[in-house]
Amino acid sequence: MDGDFRTHFVREPNAAKAHPALVLNADYRPLSYYPLSLWPWQEAIKAVFLDRVDIVAEYDDFVHSPSCKIRIPSVVVLKDYVKPQKRVAFTRFNLFLRDEFRCQYCGSKGDLTFDHVIPRARGGITSWENIVAACVPCNLRKGSKSLRQAGMNLRKPPRAPGAEELKNMGRKFPPHHLHESWIDFLYWDAELDM
Repeated sequence: MDGDFRTHFVREPNAAKAHPALVLNADYRPLSYYPLSLWPWQEAIKAVFLDRVDIVAEYDDFVHSPSCKIRIPSVVVLKDYVKPQKRVAFTRFNLFLRDEFRCQYCGSKGDLTFDHVIPRARGGITSWENIVAACVPCNLRKGSKSLRQAGMNLRKPPRAPGAEELKNMGRKFPPHHLHESWIDFLYWDAELDM
């Protein structure tokens, strides 16, 4: 078979992963900021044909089937509103996001783990109010000692984040690639500087 009949997605396997579509709720806000609500182009096109989304913006590239040619969606909006969750799941990822991916003892970024402020050996529980992100050196230095015994301080006291707070925190960490068609939808609800 002649290579001219093959799409650039076949010739460039990584191109199949390119062209993600930003997914907006029916109120034109992203479903999530971190991770950013993105669908592969295949899912976006499928949702268009199933009449679950409207296309708001498109890439310059097309995909072809034997019977049609369609521009690849870059921004889609759900036709039905998805109610955001009020409760924030207590996960390692959400904990790191709450703490802005920084050690809560020294402020460093990088290889993080988590630490019980009141050690489990001293009756500390695993909860939002007792767990913080910590780099390995600080975690080892603190060990099973209290903050006072270790001579360490927290940057901010640990607490359970609200869903909206965590969503706003995620806006501080944009993905490595932001398509120009997404920008108006990612920051449109941000307060303007006066």
